[in-house]
Amino acid sequence: MRGVEGRIFEEFSPGYYGICTVGGMLSAGATHLAVTPLDVLKVNMQVNPIKYHGMASGLSVLWREQGPSSLWRGWSGKLFGYGIQGGCKFDVALCPFEAVKVRVQTQPSFAKGLVEGIPKLYRTEGLSGFYRGILPLWGRNLPFSMVMFSTFEHSVDLIYRQVLKRRKEECSRTQQLGVTCLAGYAAGAVGTVISNPADNIVASLYNRKAENVVQAVKDIGFVNMFRRSLPVRIMIVGPVITLQWFLYDTIKVLSGLPTSGGICSRLEEEANLSI
Repeated sequence: MRGVEGRIFEEFSPGYYGICTVGGMLSAGATHLAVTPLDVLKVNMQVNPIKYHGMASGLSVLWREQGPSSLWRGWSGKLFGYGIQGGCKFDVALCPFEAVKVRVQTQPSFAKGLVEGIPKLYRTEGLSGFYRGILPLWGRNLPFSMVMFSTFEHSVDLIYRQVLKRRKEECSRTQQLGVTCLAGYAAGAVGTVISNPADNIVASLYNRKAENVVQAVKDIGFVNMFRRSLPVRIMIVGPVITLQWFLYDTIKVLSGLPTSGGICSRLEEEANLSI
């Protein structure tokens, strides 16, 4: 395969996938860590919606009753759990970290972090305790990922075709990263709405508010599954996905690789050339 000037690795080579894995780990771990306070608020709104009924009032209650450090509870689960998940996209790897993180964030007496929480959860609930929410986690992350990647790809294609009216290769790296950010925010916002019901179920199961998915759905209510914590999730996920795509593509650009997206246009061009 002929090399391209400035590239460390060719596209779709083992080195290329290695760069993508590292980029995914760094971007996902760092961005999820940055929004830990909002995540703490979101989980508490899901588990105790009466007490934490609004964003401003919820943050005030957490600060007043548990101190400012409570807003960073579960940071290690966010950093390492989503870092691993961002690198390999396996919910099986994320699930144990998520199980401990949710308990740490909503049960102040449970543990201070991963180091204390992992052995305690294993002692009290066994290995199954780490994977108690695996099915609703799949129900949250699989539709989210499918919708998010599809929306991102179509948004990128739309921006180049209808807004910039140029091929990606004709745009500067700065313009390409700008397209990445716009498409990333749209993808995150749409994916959030789709995945909100399952996210509420995950929080309910991990805190033993319900014993199974059916009971969780009944307790939360059909409408509340879509509505509860949705504004704060949009505030979290929209910027997080935008930053993830931006950092991910920045790492690719610094490695001499093209930014993400535009597959539809490239396939169409290749099809036309083969005719």
